[in-house]
Amino acid sequence: MSEPFDCDSCKESLYGRKYIQVDDVPHCVPCYDRLYANTCQECKELIEHNSRELFYEDRHYHEHCFRCSRCSRSLADEPFTCQEDALVCNDCYCNEFSSKCVACGKTVMPGSKRLEYGGCTWHEECFVCCGCEQPIGAQSFIPDKGEYYCVPCYEGRFAPRCAHCKQLLVQGGVTYRDEPWHKECFLCTGCKVQLAGQPFTTQGEDPYCVKCFSNLYAQKCSACDKPITGFGEGKYISFEERQWHQPCFKCSECSVSLVGAGFFPDGSKILCKSCNAK
Repeated sequence: MSEPFDCDSCKESLYGRKYIQVDDVPHCVPCYDRLYANTCQECKELIEHNSRELFYEDRHYHEHCFRCSRCSRSLADEPFTCQEDALVCNDCYCNEFSSKCVACGKTVMPGSKRLEYGGCTWHEECFVCCGCEQPIGAQSFIPDKGEYYCVPCYEGRFAPRCAHCKQLLVQGGVTYRDEPWHKECFLCTGCKVQLAGQPFTTQGEDPYCVKCFSNLYAQKCSACDKPITGFGEGKYISFEERQWHQPCFKCSECSVSLVGAGFFPDGSKILCKSCNAK
């Protein structure tokens, strides 16, 4: 008499039936599927022994359930990613999550070289100078009204030129008579000292430092005989052919200030009312 050959789980005879062994223990097919088959993440049905099973991050799928959640394309032999537990093919991911190049309108693929500026994205080869139309790459560039220039093209087209030396003025500088000047070109007409950052005045169209202007052109105070420049001493008083610094405008006898008060000229002197009455 033959040995019994039964399913380890349901104890039904396996003679003449298909069975599966697990650790040398036989199981009928229904019991095997019930005990050992994984559940498909997508359809929640058992993945039976005769179905092709795909596995991804501790999740199991029927082959026909392993599809892109956007376009339903099979992912069995396609690159894919996972977004919020949903499988997404590479094309759908790029269309939905990748940036578009503002120059050519095509997707900037993940991992490809790109340039981002002002919230916009370009393929590296699409970010070109509007002047010479050469790729800017990692070089410095200058934006101007929605267009982008390499530094040489921008300087050649837009950078102002110094009114003195006529060379490009890229940064810094000073403005004099509505014209740009390099700081090192904006000099006193007399002593050639740089005037940027210090007080200066003009004679005609020529700029002068205070010292040179005082020595060459300023009126002298009738009291102290020093130049009246308008700098430092502030306001001045003028009467006939004479001028005084405001602090120097005093009575020649008692030294009381005559600013805003009546006075009396007496030859080279000026007198207050009291001293004039004596």
